[in-house]
Amino acid sequence: MATDDRRRLRFLVFAASLRAGSLNHRLARLAATVIEALGGRVDFAALRDFDAPSYDQDVQELDGFPEGAAEFRRRLEANDAFVISSPEYNFSVPGGLKNAIDWVSRFQPQPLNERHGLLMSASPSMAGGNRGLWALRVPLEHLGARVYPEMFSLAQAHQAFTDNGWIADPRLQNWFERMIVGFMDLVEAAKHYPCAKTAWIEFLGERPDPATERVE
Repeated sequence: MATDDRRRLRFLVFAASLRAGSLNHRLARLAATVIEALGGRVDFAALRDFDAPSYDQDVQELDGFPEGAAEFRRRLEANDAFVISSPEYNFSVPGGLKNAIDWVSRFQPQPLNERHGLLMSASPSMAGGNRGLWALRVPLEHLGARVYPEMFSLAQAHQAFTDNGWIADPRLQNWFERMIVGFMDLVEAAKHYPCAKTAWIEFLGERPDPATERVE
């Protein structure tokens, strides 16, 4: 059920694929539909909105940040949380998405820090792209993003959707919706009840200093 607090929640939702007919675009669109049905407000984006040249510190220092990186920062800061539906490229993260993360990590303040995130994937494979999501968690969590523990991977996604964009298996559709409800509940609690906040930050043994610091 939508509440007044949920109606004030904003979610950046996008697929980490440039392909027009992407299965992950369909899954991201379904996530946006469910979030809106539950009372959230959706900022639906495309990875193309955040496209940038390969990260190069010399370019950053000479020319500043490219438009795509600045747009990614702006959209993250304008929303309470983000949802990414990402394909799996060679068991890992798509290069375009990783590059966008690398660019945005250089802004100060760093906009992924303390931002809640939900990860999902769709693939024709039996693994559903899940291995790529585990790889994606690493840079996001290092940067201080509060990545939701549960992830959703849709296997055999090329035949998993109905004509109207829902998941054909009612059990999977129900699981998908329950996961989004749990995520929205957490985002709502973090925004409106500051005592629920927890710093989910792990430096893996590094001592933060100006050369390695990405978390404010």
